[in-house]
Amino acid sequence: MGNQSCPIREIVKRDGNTVPYNRERIATAIFKAASSAGQTDRALAEELSKQVEQTLAANYSKGRPTVEDVQDVVEATLIRSGNVDTARAYIIYRHQRAQSRAARMDTFEATDNIPYKKIYEVLRWNMDHDCETVEGLNRHIAGGTFPDLIAASDDRYTREVRRGGEKIIERLPDVRIVIIAGPSSSGKTTTTIKMSEALEAKGMELVAINIDHYFFDLEMHPKDEFGDYDYETPQALDLELINKHLVMLLEGKTIRTPHYDFKTGTRKLDVHELSLAPNQILLIDSLHGLYEGMTHSIPAENKFRLYIETLGQLRDDNGIFMRWADNRLLRRMIRDSWHRNLQPMQTLTHWHYVRKSELRHIIPFIGSADYLVNSALPFEWPILKSKLFQYFPEALRLYKEDPKRQDAYIRARRVYDLMDQITAVEDDSVVSSKSLLREFIGGSQYSY
Repeated sequence: MGNQSCPIREIVKRDGNTVPYNRERIATAIFKAASSAGQTDRALAEELSKQVEQTLAANYSKGRPTVEDVQDVVEATLIRSGNVDTARAYIIYRHQRAQSRAARMDTFEATDNIPYKKIYEVLRWNMDHDCETVEGLNRHIAGGTFPDLIAASDDRYTREVRRGGEKIIERLPDVRIVIIAGPSSSGKTTTTIKMSEALEAKGMELVAINIDHYFFDLEMHPKDEFGDYDYETPQALDLELINKHLVMLLEGKTIRTPHYDFKTGTRKLDVHELSLAPNQILLIDSLHGLYEGMTHSIPAENKFRLYIETLGQLRDDNGIFMRWADNRLLRRMIRDSWHRNLQPMQTLTHWHYVRKSELRHIIPFIGSADYLVNSALPFEWPILKSKLFQYFPEALRLYKEDPKRQDAYIRARRVYDLMDQITAVEDDSVVSSKSLLREFIGGSQYSY
């Protein structure tokens, strides 16, 4: 946080909202710019951020600077201090961000199909159940009503999935494939299973195809400078074979899907036999379900596309809302540890791939979705904290001065600050074995 003697307490964002002033954010921005210019001195970035703070304090003692004001002072400070290369890198980065924001604004209506009415409904539900704030969440834990919140949250999610099933029924017999898509760890697999239950209750039979089995062998994936493999691009999947198999299934033929072993990074072809009878619907749950290349061989009228996201509405003691991607990051940190043989810290540093892929291969296609499901569970944060909070102090220590891990550091700092305010719940036995959260923490009655 900023110096206690600094009169600056808040920063005005571009949308007019305010956030608490935090000098460390300035230091991190300077450090990232310096790193791109070949400098790796975190201490210097910290010292320069103090100079920025002094200038802000001298000029905005009776008001609140905007983000643009702060960035202007950072540029002036870098130039005045003789850090010309860093200043140049910072200015270029700032300009690129401005262009990116402008591009998003221009294409917002065409690419972002998340309805604001839906988000408002989520917030109202949380408010009605006193779980839209960390304070309210902690009250449930202290007051013994946490199990009630768990039951209500699971029930809301299940009813939402069932409503999706009703929409599919309305489009029969044209719909032959239901695609459940969404970003990493949004709960696609459990939603697929529960959608199957909902449709079976209506007399329909469903058959699921596991797209994860269509990954190419890991040795065919490119590596980055850290030696990480990129599972997040659709090109990591055998798209040609997927389309071939989908066409064959709709023609009534029998296929044999591959089998992929995440622990060894290898697949075997022609393993799992699969066929689709005339009264059956094929279900696909995939990160890239909305990516046209995955199902381009199938006519649009034969597909129902459901999009799922953790549309959580939880704000901390400073009024800052949690980020949906952070919620999913925590889920994946746990799941990867027991399902993909990865340690939580590896998932944290790999997350830049995840976000990059989501922005490139999911967001542009949201507009094609027919239905939206909110998979955020307000009760999961206290449980996730008990299982993961221990890793974040170490992440902050390791990555703060590592110029190549600043994205991981910023994420770790943000998650740490939020979880630090939440009361941890060690005993997860009250969570139903049918809960979506079990997909990530284990103990589910479903097979994944």
